[in-house]
Amino acid sequence: MKKVLAMLMVIAMVASVAALAGCGNSSETTTDAEKTYIIYSDNAFAPFEYLDTDTNAYVGVDMDLMAAIAEDQGIKYEMHNEGFDASMGAVQSGQADAMIAGMTITDERKETFDFSDAYFDDGQVIVAKAGTTMDDLKGKTVAAKTSTVGGEYAESIKDEYGFTINYYEGSDNMYQAVSTGADVACVEDFSVIGYAIKTGEVDLAIISEEPANVKGYGFAVQKGQNAELIEKFNAGLKSIKASGKYDEILAKYGY
Repeated sequence: MKKVLAMLMVIAMVASVAALAGCGNSSETTTDAEKTYIIYSDNAFAPFEYLDTDTNAYVGVDMDLMAAIAEDQGIKYEMHNEGFDASMGAVQSGQADAMIAGMTITDERKETFDFSDAYFDDGQVIVAKAGTTMDDLKGKTVAAKTSTVGGEYAESIKDEYGFTINYYEGSDNMYQAVSTGADVACVEDFSVIGYAIKTGEVDLAIISEEPANVKGYGFAVQKGQNAELIEKFNAGLKSIKASGKYDEILAKYGY
């Protein structure tokens, strides 16, 4: 009788352990399925991300693309529009899972970030008050944005044109510096400044020739992390291109 009771107790213990293990697996699966990704972005880079003062919400190409891809792939996320430099720092430190901020894919950045497929191509141009020429940059200061490809491009041509560089955190700060005469010109992505000029946000002109250093924008995560999020973004991007949603979003902002 004692042997039977002992055996029954062992069976009960095994069953309890199995049940707990089963509950643990179920919880992990639920947690993964309900994960909310923290995504950072710029806060003044129209038409890709900018504050709509009527709704007090951030809108733009990147905002709409992220929303469409998330809906297509069942991605839950929180968007934080904190600025470009802050976004890169948040991803690098693990504070954010990813960023989408008109971020150009470069070999140097690939050492720190893993990128999605390119979702938009753009290049840099020189912008100044109408009537300014590239020769007028000599001996003057040119505005560029911190931690951007535009800044790298400015560094690559400053000796050729004889100017020095002032760095700013946002595009709006650069435009103001040029408009007030603090800097003679600024370096900006062609599509971004083209949109600002077209909408009358700035009274400036593109003084360089064709956009230089044309590359793709990418959705980025910390290197070696969140590979599944990159896969979902790529799958969603492919899907919304096939459905026509991608073209619809670009057309909304004049592309």
